[in-house]
Amino acid sequence: MDEVIISKAITESYLKDLLDSMDVDVAIAGAGPSGMVAGYYLAKNKVKVAIFERKLSVGGGMWGGGIMFNRIVVQNEAKEILDELDISANQYEKGYYVADAVEAVSTLCSRCLKAGSKIFNLLSVEDVMIREDDRITGLVLNWSAVSLANLHIDPLAIRAKLVIDATGHDAEICRIVARKTGAAMEVRGEKSMWAEVGEKEIVANTRQVCPGLLVTGMAANAVFGSPRMGAVFGGMLLSGEKVAKLAMDLLKKAR
Repeated sequence: MDEVIISKAITESYLKDLLDSMDVDVAIAGAGPSGMVAGYYLAKNKVKVAIFERKLSVGGGMWGGGIMFNRIVVQNEAKEILDELDISANQYEKGYYVADAVEAVSTLCSRCLKAGSKIFNLLSVEDVMIREDDRITGLVLNWSAVSLANLHIDPLAIRAKLVIDATGHDAEICRIVARKTGAAMEVRGEKSMWAEVGEKEIVANTRQVCPGLLVTGMAANAVFGSPRMGAVFGGMLLSGEKVAKLAMDLLKKAR
């Protein structure tokens, strides 16, 4: 077995995908449940999409379910998404379904990739590209290991017609944009846990927050100051579906 062939195979195939993903229709920051659902629906509809995840693993907090009991709860409104993705779920009581968190993440990731979305892990979004009228036109990326080692290494940029902030509770992309543009956008931070309200508002908060930038998942609730929900994930899935539809509408209008 030739170690050099192995190394070349990894490097060449990876760089081919990375180079192709430096100019996309939609770039998503964060491969949590909302980000991957968005990636799935976008790729399914032939939109060129790449997802950049700073951690080694995808799935965000979904892996651990509630306090490391690897089960998640999904309400009735989002059950259709589980069915479409072929994720098993059992009714616990009327309106509430329980799914295995490991099956949910692994299946969602697989379906997202097989639909045609590209996922790059261990890449952090360090900055955004901002052009006329404070429009977001791309992301600035660096290896996550660079940040962990506190090294000063210049990053690379990718161009995107639209950017989606799916970075979860921290709403990292929106915070960067609010800080650097001085725009009216404010990241208020999420409120205390209130699942009933948070589940409804996460979908309502999923929208375009400035030209070229949309927000989904817990990042949406963090931006608009809505409650967190805990280990119920229906709103996260519905938010990912909604942001994909919004992005497709914006892309059509821009043609």
